Amino acid sequence: MDASAALRASPLFAGFTDTGVAILASIAAVRSYPAGSPLFFEDMMSDTLVVIGSGRVSLSARGARGGDLALGEFGPGDWLGELSLITAGQRQCTAMALTPVTTVEIRQGDFQRLMGIKPQACIKLLMAICTTFGQKIVSSKDALKTLVKP
Repeated sequence: MDASAALRASPLFAGFTDTGVAILASIAAVRSYPAGSPLFFEDMMSDTLVVIGSGRVSLSARGARGGDLALGEFGPGDWLGELSLITAGQRQCTAMALTPVTTVEIRQGDFQRLMGIKPQACIKLLMAICTTFGQKIVSSKDALKTLVKP
């Protein structure tokens, strides 16, 4: 799989020129996961943006009573861990390959180094992350309200 093609297919990179995508693809790593294998585990160190190039991934998190809660499925073009480029932290869920999966991954350290060399491409990606994250918050507003007790 070509990293540039996978990034171009993701809505996160929709506003990028071919040059901008190529700049970010230059620091990306293509990885493959067989069906049934983890991409990452909940509470694991999170320092990588993962863009799904092919295959299906399920997300789950431990519930209050210890069991796993299904959070959804993701496929080509979807991305996980976008905030990892801004600050390292812990994964909030576990991602498992439901089918053979290929990803394009950008590590925070590589992204930070690229920021000094090609800041325009990096700032554009950060703005896309902020915009999509804001949209996720707005679309989750009603669900968040159920968590707050009056």
